[in-house]
Amino acid sequence: MMGTLLRGDRGGQVLLTVLAICAVVMPMCNLMLPVEHPWHVSTYQLNLFGKYLCYALLAMSVDLVWGYMGFLSLGHGAFFGLGGYAMGMYLMRQIGDRGVYGNPELPDFMVFLNWESLPWYWWGFDFFPVALIAVFLVPGLLAFIFGWLAFRSRVNGVYLSIISQAMTYALMLAFFRNEFGFGGNNGLTDFKDILGFPISAQGTRVALFVASAVAVIAGYLLCRSIVQSRAGRVVVAIRDAEDRARFLGYRVESYQLLVLVISAMLAGLAGALYVPQVGIINPGEFSPLNSIEIVIWVAIGGRATLYGAVLGALLVSFSKSWFTAVLPDYWIFALGALFVLSTLLLPAGVAGITRRRVTST
Repeated sequence: MMGTLLRGDRGGQVLLTVLAICAVVMPMCNLMLPVEHPWHVSTYQLNLFGKYLCYALLAMSVDLVWGYMGFLSLGHGAFFGLGGYAMGMYLMRQIGDRGVYGNPELPDFMVFLNWESLPWYWWGFDFFPVALIAVFLVPGLLAFIFGWLAFRSRVNGVYLSIISQAMTYALMLAFFRNEFGFGGNNGLTDFKDILGFPISAQGTRVALFVASAVAVIAGYLLCRSIVQSRAGRVVVAIRDAEDRARFLGYRVESYQLLVLVISAMLAGLAGALYVPQVGIINPGEFSPLNSIEIVIWVAIGGRATLYGAVLGALLVSFSKSWFTAVLPDYWIFALGALFVLSTLLLPAGVAGITRRRVTST
């Protein structure tokens, strides 16, 4: 079945092969090789690459709606942040009485703010299955409500993009408020355990990296199956000629809504895997600038390719880590230059290079 999904997708085949190899080799180099060995991969590096993989999954979710559906989403940071907060709530509940104030029921920030009891929307987050359901359900529900209202009203183009940006900005403002019950400006942090394992332990870090790699592979196969399906071909037709698709009798809103909800769930999963690896989630993840940066990843990598979105996210994230360490004041200029140069010289993104090579051979 995998061979059928990846037929004609040379870039995807190479990408998934490399990811599968990395998911096996890098943990082995971390666990089995001594620190002084030249091939040793430190836990810090493994954790950093795990974060990059979360970004790759997020970029793929944006490519699904932008590249194949034609919806330039400037609000995917909202779905990413909601998935991250759902996981953060579970991790906060695992702290128990090991917090600064020693309260077994309330997180430290609630004790500090004189909350008397746990809010109802925190109930059940002691259990991982509940948190896992929320990781998919909450972003998916928001996407469903947003899409149902927007697509039924036939809002499209730049207006739809602006509304999506307004959505994530509104969430950022809401989560900044202390009375909202999510830690306010500081967010959720000081995590201890995940599934009973110390979150800072080497083995846990390795497991999170492998889980991120598996999530990217599974997400790619899911997106590829959607794109190759009949529904996927209809979505592409809607992107290219929406009025004609309506004239032919297709319920355009239903197809658009389906793809948007799936995309939001993938973004939520990316956020859930991201939080335990970075150790914090705060309202800054809802920043509209973050959503714009995601779009830049996809544009640099190549729209409507899926593997291009992954490459773009990895390339820009690696560049950001290097620039912020060496030339922190110039990163924003480097990102702008990278976007402009890729637009002028590589209008099809990095993926366009591989496409031309395949065509020439």
